[in-house]
Amino acid sequence: MKALHSLPASRALRSLSRPSPSRLLQCTHAQSPQCRTFLRPQRTSHRAVENLNLNRMREQSYDYHIRRRNFLLSGVAAGVLATCYTAYLLAVELRKPKKFDSGLPDKLDPFKDEAGTKRKTIIHDADGREVVPTGDSTVATFPRLLNVDVAAREGQEMVDGVEYTLVGLGTRTVSFLGIRVYVVGYYVATQDVAAIQARLVREINPIASTLISSEKEELRAALLDPARGERIWTEVLREVRPRSLFRIVPVRDTDYHHLRDGFVRAIQARSQGSGAEFGDEAFGLAMREFRGLFNRGKVPKGKELLLCRDAAGELTITYDEGKAGRVTIGRVPEERISRLLWLNYLAGKQVASEPARKNIVEGIMEFVERPIGTVATQVV
Repeated sequence: MKALHSLPASRALRSLSRPSPSRLLQCTHAQSPQCRTFLRPQRTSHRAVENLNLNRMREQSYDYHIRRRNFLLSGVAAGVLATCYTAYLLAVELRKPKKFDSGLPDKLDPFKDEAGTKRKTIIHDADGREVVPTGDSTVATFPRLLNVDVAAREGQEMVDGVEYTLVGLGTRTVSFLGIRVYVVGYYVATQDVAAIQARLVREINPIASTLISSEKEELRAALLDPARGERIWTEVLREVRPRSLFRIVPVRDTDYHHLRDGFVRAIQARSQGSGAEFGDEAFGLAMREFRGLFNRGKVPKGKELLLCRDAAGELTITYDEGKAGRVTIGRVPEERISRLLWLNYLAGKQVASEPARKNIVEGIMEFVERPIGTVATQVV
């Protein structure tokens, strides 16, 4: 107090009103917030708790759990749907027919080369039957042998009918776009093959019982020639008269009227060249009778239609009715109708299916290279 009284009044007031710099620095450090250091974490202020909104936090928590629940439910639903769809796909695959190692490869050629000679490609289906590939994806195979109980001579019927052997086959196409209509195969009664062999071998070599390679090429050229081929097949159908049939299987849904129009046009085109032979009333009545057989409905794809010609030249048409089996549609006794219809596939300038005609010729080559009468006893 003595020291204070000894100072002048102005200095005493100045010292009380303004703190010293050292004290000001200490106060500044005291009021500054705590900073985080390497050894001590930053202290949080308790004032942040005062800004919390409990209602907002509760709403945010509720929204979060709702979103989480919906997400989990969506995952469960997606898993159930995926499981059901996978089970459906597996069921569809199990219903599909199985392809075994011995099954038919896609686009397999009906003929194969063996030592420079063409042979039919013969395989076995799931039931062990011999079939020949057609090269078509819809109608994949044709049976090598057919047992048919129509067009059979008296005393020659078998338990299951007459056995027919496949000669050749091909696909019928229309328009420049090559629209596929049906697959057709030519069958000859196995017991009548020897008669065809003898006639065709005599055409090239009258004293031979089989043909060598050069003679086979000569016969092939003759059968593919429009004029000569038509003459040879006309003589075979007129004189030899083998029991034969054409097996037609549509590759797309069609109808009888469409098939009839194609058959009628082919018969009329071939009959116009010989007015004297086909200009009588009997032939006209037979044509009307033939047209009347096709006054029916649809022909679904994959269904079998047989055009059968017996030894007398009578035409019999049968159709596969499914469970009912083969049903006879009708008959045309006039031999000229079936002959012209057969020539529509076998010979001439224009045939219904050029691949079928060439394939049939290759099948004939298989016959004539064997001794006459041995095809019926051939073991494949």
